[in-house]
Amino acid sequence: MLESFIYNILQSKKKKRIVIGLVLFALMASIALIPAKLVLAKMLPGKSANTFTVYVDTATDSSVLQTKEVTTCVVNELKKEEGILNMEIFLGQGAPLDYAGLVKGSAFKQMQNQAEIVINLTDKHHRPEASFMMVHRLRPQVQKVCGWMVPGTTIKFIEMPSGPPTLATIVVNLFGENHGLTRYTAEKVAKIMKKTEGLADIEIMQDDFYTRYEVVPDKEKIMRSGLSVKQVNDILYMAFKGVIVATKNSRNQQDQIPIFVRLSEETRTIQGNSKDDLIWKLSTLKLMNPMGMMIPLKEIVEFKAIPSTPAIFRKDLRNMTTITAECDLVSQVYPLLETRDMMIEALREEFNVTKVPGMSTFMFDLNLEHKKTGEKLLLQFDGEMKVSLDTFRDLGGAFISALILMFLLIVVYYKSFALSGIVLAGSFLSIIGVLFGHMITDFVALYLTGVNFFLTATSLIGFISLMGISARSSLLLIDFSRSLISNGIEKKRAIAISVATRAKPIVMTTVAIILGSALLATDPIFGGLGIALIFGSLAATVVSLFFIPVLMDNVAALCPESVMDVQACAGGGIDHLDEGEIEEIAP
Repeated sequence: MLESFIYNILQSKKKKRIVIGLVLFALMASIALIPAKLVLAKMLPGKSANTFTVYVDTATDSSVLQTKEVTTCVVNELKKEEGILNMEIFLGQGAPLDYAGLVKGSAFKQMQNQAEIVINLTDKHHRPEASFMMVHRLRPQVQKVCGWMVPGTTIKFIEMPSGPPTLATIVVNLFGENHGLTRYTAEKVAKIMKKTEGLADIEIMQDDFYTRYEVVPDKEKIMRSGLSVKQVNDILYMAFKGVIVATKNSRNQQDQIPIFVRLSEETRTIQGNSKDDLIWKLSTLKLMNPMGMMIPLKEIVEFKAIPSTPAIFRKDLRNMTTITAECDLVSQVYPLLETRDMMIEALREEFNVTKVPGMSTFMFDLNLEHKKTGEKLLLQFDGEMKVSLDTFRDLGGAFISALILMFLLIVVYYKSFALSGIVLAGSFLSIIGVLFGHMITDFVALYLTGVNFFLTATSLIGFISLMGISARSSLLLIDFSRSLISNGIEKKRAIAISVATRAKPIVMTTVAIILGSALLATDPIFGGLGIALIFGSLAATVVSLFFIPVLMDNVAALCPESVMDVQACAGGGIDHLDEGEIEEIAP
């Protein structure tokens, strides 16, 4: 039946054109799925883990009490979640290093305005909600309730990355010599990123400017008051920092026990950040002079306002300011393209914006030249986005290299560029199944879970793997057809017989691939590989059985070089063989 169907197609030029047209239409339609965003690309999908971390960063001049206040608020909100097993709070320091904290600088955290909360969840196999879905739901809720308590606070939810370790999903590095201009531009870029749908946890990695006050003893006033500078220094240090004033001996202790004295936590805390708050606090401290008079401390000291000295970040010997952002259940590709266009449009008001040439970053980076001052900045994209671009570029290069090598090997074997091209066409057209398979799976995933199914790096690995499998099917048909033609079978009939005979092993191979890849399709990381193998194999099978025979019929090199074979290719020769004869001819 299949033999007659294929033979009828080969006999009619109209039917052959229809087959070719359908395949080309399917190819163009599948490729169009990517710009139409019916198939979304991403480096690697999110994975459900048993833990995530919350980073709390208040303003640079915040006290540890203010940081604790925000952290406590976050903990109280998270306590309402049933899926959370326990939490650990680390004030003024980073949590013990994990995979995410290793690259995000947790080990360097030692400021009063920094804190980390490690959240441990119940086992993912017994939890109905994935960790990334929980983060997606909790992030806006917690930021709304706790983010306003201390001005300048950022609360970030950090998940365990499933892909390469990077500082953030999207990283924008601004290089420039003028600190003021760089900081101003960074704030402008951050505002644009906050307006971009799909981006969350936007943060400028730089210290805030603030004023600090230095208490300097006035030597002349101290001497007139009958006091000493040492007395003033000692009382200040003892009151706020604390000092050992005596020791205690004990039978049960080998060493002496130091007696440490300082003001209580409540008494030594300065309410507010202004100079008046500091003066009021010091007015409560008094020193007795030799005449028995109590001298208020504020009368014998001076207060100097000193601007803060923010940390300077450098990379490749250039000053740098970094803006980071995370993607909330979306691929990083599309928010980046959108925010980049918005950046170009907004920055053109003050800068001459030009694209940086070069393929390393796919010309995403921008050169900025200030229109008034002529100062230059470099806006460079980094993070997981750059890793994704580099990975897709490398996989594309591997795919092209594999195509070239296959083409050359088949040319050497058949001594025909046309036959080699047929084999490559059959291999490449499996992309139809790969892309349509991801679209179908995405619709199903959105309906069942509400989460997109992405075309990932593992999907491309599956597509490259399919090339050898698809090429094998085409080679089977070509070799068998040439053997039949060599035995005097007419060309069209030989192709039809080879398709009917080899259909069973080709289909069985496809079934084996589908069954073997079924478990991979459910894996959060290698799901793209499984879907690519399943749907790509189906497409490759259809192409091998119906499209490749049409191409073979139009290639004269399919016929071996002999008088009998030329007659067979011209339409003469044997028109049919019995099953037993076919088995004898089969290579």
